[in-house]
Amino acid sequence: MVINSLSEWIAVLDDAGELIRISAEVDPKLELSEIVDRISKEQGAPNRAVLFENVKGSALPVFVNAFGSRERVGLSLGVNSMEDHAARLEDLLEQSPPEGLLEKLKMLPKLAQVGKWFPKKVSSSPCQEVVLKGDDVDLGLLPVLTTWPDDAGPFITFPLCVTNDPETGRRNMGTYRLQVMGKTETGFHSHLHKDARRHLNKAQESGDRIPVAVVIGADPATCFASVVPAPPDVDELMLAGFLRNKPVPLVPCLTVPLEVPATAEIVLEGWVDPAEVRREGPFGDHTGFYSLADDYPVFHVECMTMRKNAVYHTTLVGRPPQEDCWMTEGIERLLLPVLRKQFPEVLDYRMPFEGVAHNLMYLKIKKQYPGHARKLMNAIWGLGQAMFTKVIVVVDDDCDIHSDSEVAWRVLNNIDPQRDLEFTLGPMEVLDHASRSFCYGSKVGIDATKKMPEEGFQREWPDAIVMDAETKSRVSSRWSEFGLS
Repeated sequence: MVINSLSEWIAVLDDAGELIRISAEVDPKLELSEIVDRISKEQGAPNRAVLFENVKGSALPVFVNAFGSRERVGLSLGVNSMEDHAARLEDLLEQSPPEGLLEKLKMLPKLAQVGKWFPKKVSSSPCQEVVLKGDDVDLGLLPVLTTWPDDAGPFITFPLCVTNDPETGRRNMGTYRLQVMGKTETGFHSHLHKDARRHLNKAQESGDRIPVAVVIGADPATCFASVVPAPPDVDELMLAGFLRNKPVPLVPCLTVPLEVPATAEIVLEGWVDPAEVRREGPFGDHTGFYSLADDYPVFHVECMTMRKNAVYHTTLVGRPPQEDCWMTEGIERLLLPVLRKQFPEVLDYRMPFEGVAHNLMYLKIKKQYPGHARKLMNAIWGLGQAMFTKVIVVVDDDCDIHSDSEVAWRVLNNIDPQRDLEFTLGPMEVLDHASRSFCYGSKVGIDATKKMPEEGFQREWPDAIVMDAETKSRVSSRWSEFGLS
């Protein structure tokens, strides 16, 4: 089932028993966040999406924690699990160039399917039912959250920010937090290594500003696609089309030369001059620590459009587990076929929640030659946003990387620290507060695989203790005899 709008998304989660509605008045300053933090950690309430129907100071309800579990990620994206979408992607990646007329004819259905993923222009624009321009623009109408006590102010935390490359015109849609600084101004927190920053750098070289459109509240596939670390030339709206298996409908903005999803809840239109910067932050981030204040460009909002009965969509970030953890896991599962296409010896990978997406990666491989683990460490450090990974742990194919206990047991038993740790220097995530300098620091790879003689290990390597299958089966069949059931 394709979910076409936020209202449909809410209805789907509600019907599945995955939504809590809160009608009591809630303050968007800290109080709402404290409630969501407890729910996401299941402290006093089950982990569900939440619709706050009565938010102090605003007429708009607040929808939050929609992707906040493995089940809700799948439900929101129309699958039982993200492995279903990964299997579709793997099938697509496995296609080799057709040879002969018959193979070309067999490819036609797949080509037709790909054609469904491209965004499509439409004339209907629910996101423009209400239009505010000039002096009528007021970000104070939105129930923007102040999430943590030391935040510099209220932040829009799930904005889908649309920009175009000033040279090529290619679109990018990314999620960059926006600190509200006035009725018509926000910060524009575009990190050094992100696509929007590349667009800003190009504009600055030519002395120009860039148009920006910010979408708040869209269908779940579009929201999810906005946080996927896609290559620069991949349109996130096409990725959303892949997840929906249906094009995202687009309408032109009213005051800037950009297009936005027609079924969005709220759209902010305006401009960013890369030469105009202002102090932004601090902000309680997904690392569980406050990201420090720094200078970022200012987003000037000239037009604000919305649905008549708009819902404000947001997310809470902070110490794991939070909603972003489950989104990261969904991205991890979705992109496994892409990683395996480049490195077939990789069987699986995982980024534990405590690693906050860029601090820790487990890599499970079919080891084939000396130095194989180190080859893959360096490959990951040279791969897109995976370059930020601070710690990479490589294990053999008999290790269950979805068990932190087993990984720790394997690593601690299998390494000689001086021999098996690989240090390097390179780019670091902007939010890494421990690196030796801004966006630059050290990383470590841990080779916990079985060592070969060529790697300096000359003794016999022992097998792990595992009971034989016959005994396990015999004991299982007699379990009730032992009075243990």
